[in-house]
Amino acid sequence: MDLVTIAERMSRPFVFAEGDDPAKIPIAARGIIGNGSTTALVAVDGAIDWLCLPRFDSPSVFARILDARRGGEMAVRPAVRPFESLQRYDSNTNVLETLFFAKTGTLRVVDLMPWTDDPRAAIHEVHRRIDCASGTVEAEIVFDPRFDYARDVPTLHVAEHGVMAEGAGGERLALSVSRRLAFAPRPDGGVRATVTLKPGEQLWVVLEWNGQGVEPTASYRPYEHLRTTRRMWREWSAKLTYDGPWRHHVLRSALALKLMVYRPTGAVVAAPTTSLPEWPGGPRNWDYRFTWARDAAMTIRATNLIGYGAEARDFYHFLRDSVDDKVGLELMYTVDGERVPEERELDHLAGSFDSRPVRIGNGARDQIQLDTTGAIVDSANLFERFGGTLTLHAWQKLASIISRAETQWRDPDHGMWEPRHGVRHNVHSKLMNWLAFDRGGHLATAFGRRDLADRWARCAAEVHADICAHGMDRTRRHFVSVYGEDRPDAALLLLPTAGFLPDDDPRIEATVSWVRRELANGPFVYRYHDADGVGGPEGAFVLCGFWLVEALALLGHLDEAREIFVAHADSANHLGLLSEEIVPSDRTLLGNFPQAFSHLGLINAALRIDLGLRLRDEGSSRAPHLVGTLTRRP
Repeated sequence: MDLVTIAERMSRPFVFAEGDDPAKIPIAARGIIGNGSTTALVAVDGAIDWLCLPRFDSPSVFARILDARRGGEMAVRPAVRPFESLQRYDSNTNVLETLFFAKTGTLRVVDLMPWTDDPRAAIHEVHRRIDCASGTVEAEIVFDPRFDYARDVPTLHVAEHGVMAEGAGGERLALSVSRRLAFAPRPDGGVRATVTLKPGEQLWVVLEWNGQGVEPTASYRPYEHLRTTRRMWREWSAKLTYDGPWRHHVLRSALALKLMVYRPTGAVVAAPTTSLPEWPGGPRNWDYRFTWARDAAMTIRATNLIGYGAEARDFYHFLRDSVDDKVGLELMYTVDGERVPEERELDHLAGSFDSRPVRIGNGARDQIQLDTTGAIVDSANLFERFGGTLTLHAWQKLASIISRAETQWRDPDHGMWEPRHGVRHNVHSKLMNWLAFDRGGHLATAFGRRDLADRWARCAAEVHADICAHGMDRTRRHFVSVYGEDRPDAALLLLPTAGFLPDDDPRIEATVSWVRRELANGPFVYRYHDADGVGGPEGAFVLCGFWLVEALALLGHLDEAREIFVAHADSANHLGLLSEEIVPSDRTLLGNFPQAFSHLGLINAALRIDLGLRLRDEGSSRAPHLVGTLTRRP
């Protein structure tokens, strides 16, 4: 492919001048690569500025995204500014390409983390291929690792084939290059080397975690890993069953979600980053590098709808192995099924866009969130519907989880948004318990437990009646977020998608209209406007916008649904990636990035609209078919 064609497929270029502050690079001005155990963020200026090794939740080795001065980076870019850059993914892969346009020529960097078909043998390496596409370009290579969230500045040893970084705890990170370069210390930390490349010349750079030493890059076999990784990603992408009008967006979302799966166990992280702010300078900065059982179940449900059943199977194995029969279902887990560390603040880091505190661990681990069971059971039911087969052991774990909900559903909880002001009777949590009993009954029947199916049907009816009695406003026109409190919550948009009432029930449309009126800003939707015990502003929640798309499609408002979907899809970054939140006024992406919630929401919304459009083309006027196809057993 020639350079003009490549440039046409990319977005508008990013421009970098002398003296530009890397702390001002937008959160979303990055691509992501990964190996099934962790991920790296690659900024548009050529810096890997977020990487935790060897796992998602390991301490960082590069964290410039959280502190441009202290965090550390590994960069490849033109040595002389100004330059422009463009990024794209190699077709149907998570192999990233960045083009740099300098005054003297064009430099190309191909980034990947080697992918293997053995999830137990992740290759903890980053491979960067540098080549000159035109002209003559002087490139710089910067190696400035900072271990343990920049609390450990490692000792650097320049060797024949690169540089070795050694931390105080014995950690080692090797930088190997394919030709000898003169690395010299930088005034602000780390080392730097330059190399001049002419057309057709290439240079490989390989990062290896805890290797034996600095090896020639040929020892890492980078050409073979590049070919193998491309092939494996393309084979995986070919399994996509969605052929609707937004196939590119759906595939890119699926590829992003795949990078958030910890392959050794099947766990799914909410996002691969920590403390990227929900508002610049604010305190809403959280660590998302863990597996929320609810979020993971919703992710698996979405990918299962588009042909990726193996990921669903692996997730149910994770639940089978992680859920303690005595303790029951935890709110969140580490990627290997252990308890999430307690929340701590890292005062030495400035924070992204001066947003503090920077946090590791998560204090929400001790909250009560009773909606989780519904998401898991709904996901498992869909897995069975789409041809999967739950094992007896997995079913027994699910049955124990549902049985615990028989008494717990009556309790107040914190709810899915994790406020820090205490517990309430959240309508969404009650709804998801109803969903657990309703979908659990289908599963019980499949496993020959008619007694459980009948018992849970009675529980579902009881929860349903309770919501209708206590979860509505004073006029009895629409549902509310909390029993006895007349305020909206975007989670109410899940009432129609769950099939809680017939789609022509006036209470459903009234609820959707009320939530939209109170919480929407143009096409974008805020979670709520309540004081939640955290403080500070936040952006509109991307997932909530996709929930609105689904609700409108179910109610037959397909043109409105499509407009809102397109607004959200068009707000993705230059690579099709979405963060957690968005500023409605200028569509700046905020929060941890990329975000599983946002991408699963895109997939579900695309499927919902596509199905609605097909039904309309066929002359059908019955929106309930949408629910029947996507959420209910025939």
